[in-house]
Amino acid sequence: MIPIDVTPNHPIEEQPTIGLIGMGAMGTMYAKLLSEAGWKKISVCDLPEKFESLKRTFQDVPGITVHPDGHAVSRISDFIMYSVEAEYIDRVVAQYGPSTKVGAIVSGQTSVKAPEKAAFEKYLPTDVYIVSIHSLHGPTVSPIGQPFVIMQHRSPDECVNIVENIFKCFKSRYVYLTYDDHDLVTANVQAVTHAAFLTMGTAWAAQQSYPWEQGQYVGGIETVKVNIMLRIYANKWHVYAGLAILNPSAKIQIDTYASSATDLFKLMLAGDQDGLRRRVYDAREKVFGTKENEEGGSTSIFLTEDILDQFTIGGHPKRTPSPTGTPGTNSHLALLAMVDCWARLSIQPFDHLALAATPVFRMWIGVAEYLFRSAARLDAAIFASLHDVTHRSDDLEFVVAARGWSQCVAFGDFELYKDRFMKTATFFESRFEEANKIGGAMIKAILESQVAK
Repeated sequence: MIPIDVTPNHPIEEQPTIGLIGMGAMGTMYAKLLSEAGWKKISVCDLPEKFESLKRTFQDVPGITVHPDGHAVSRISDFIMYSVEAEYIDRVVAQYGPSTKVGAIVSGQTSVKAPEKAAFEKYLPTDVYIVSIHSLHGPTVSPIGQPFVIMQHRSPDECVNIVENIFKCFKSRYVYLTYDDHDLVTANVQAVTHAAFLTMGTAWAAQQSYPWEQGQYVGGIETVKVNIMLRIYANKWHVYAGLAILNPSAKIQIDTYASSATDLFKLMLAGDQDGLRRRVYDAREKVFGTKENEEGGSTSIFLTEDILDQFTIGGHPKRTPSPTGTPGTNSHLALLAMVDCWARLSIQPFDHLALAATPVFRMWIGVAEYLFRSAARLDAAIFASLHDVTHRSDDLEFVVAARGWSQCVAFGDFELYKDRFMKTATFFESRFEEANKIGGAMIKAILESQVAK
């Protein structure tokens, strides 16, 4: 019997055997962090053909035993975590689930919970418990202070306590949701947020240029947009595909985002200043609670432009301040469309921020707030969208790309998603190393500034 208050300091015979099935980037991160915390019985596995290479990887890591397959891990583990892509969770649980040890706690680290829930209910024996989890950050981001979602599905409270104690060493912030609520929240904080940055990248790649190297998209808001776009494309395509394609809520939100971008762009082309301003300010009021004749809003969660300039790709930008305090002019269609999308779907992003914000979503809502909380900045964006054609071709490509990504997700085709992603990623590949280094420092600076507040 595992003590409810178990810690790595308990005698080894009282510690749970922790089983990890799937040793991708996240599974490997989990294994190493648990080992560093002092857990002494960690059983891991991946595909059988990776058995020998996995043994070499963990041969000098204390507390970790590598097994040839998931059957061996499932038979002996008191806590089992499936860390596999959502696309394959049904197949993997069908294969190894029946071997689960009686009374074990089973969990999943998949980013979309609907297919995971279905697989667990279908293939796991009735004499095991289900308490699922999800770390809302990537493998290169420290888990300290990040949201760690726990979903109590088929288990008593004692099982939740054991899971909490196993992962206490991560120093993350526990968030308690149901399976369904998880997918609704992550559709916003992950899927549609990623779609916005994927769209930016596809639009710029279609232009066959790196605009920030030509004096465009530098400084302030642009620094965040460029860094995060490059950071996302430097990752694995499947991380984002599953989040978007397998989550029904995500499909709705991504489609609405593309629709918002299209509608706003039509108003820009028509020169309908009154219609565009009305729509943008209506969205501002619904999302930020700020009326048209009011300034400001909640305390900004965003860094100053001077600090953000330190993280500009390619060095410090040459800035020419405008009367609004922003560098140059830009329609900021990506941000206008995001807030319009939230308003149309009655989404309160600050509720999701408090629940389970990822580092990327925290920055995305930060730049949105930075633009929308200032009537001067917002009016400058509206004016630029109607009267300055500098970014018009970029906005056109952005709308085309947004609709393309929405259709790709609606089709549910992973190969199509992969093809679109890799085509754009290849174009930006030469900039990834610098972007990852600078982007990581920027995320760290933003998170530290929020802790200081």
